Amino acid sequence: MTVKIKKNYSYQEDLVESLKNPKEAAAYLNAAIEEGDRELFLLALRNIAEAQGGIATIAEKAHLNRENLYRMLSKRGNPEIKSLLTLLHAMGLELTVKTQKQVYA
Repeated sequence: MTVKIKKNYSYQEDLVESLKNPKEAAAYLNAAIEEGDRELFLLALRNIAEAQGGIATIAEKAHLNRENLYRMLSKRGNPEIKSLLTLLHAMGLELTVKTQKQVYA
């Protein structure tokens, strides 16, 4: 039996397709937050934006300037909390705070 493997397999395409599901997008973003890496978090936001129609579409939904949103989500981006909350809302997501897990000896 011969197994055919898709020649043009694109991880990015599959990722973006999966991020169209809001629950997948939330889990993906939470995983990025848990890593504690700002660049990874911003990349996750960019990927979710791509899944939801692209930066221009999300900028319009969030009433944010498209160029500023590109800058905000760049590797060197440093979004203000107000802009981040606005962006998450436009993506159908929200920020939640919880207590840290504590280890007792």
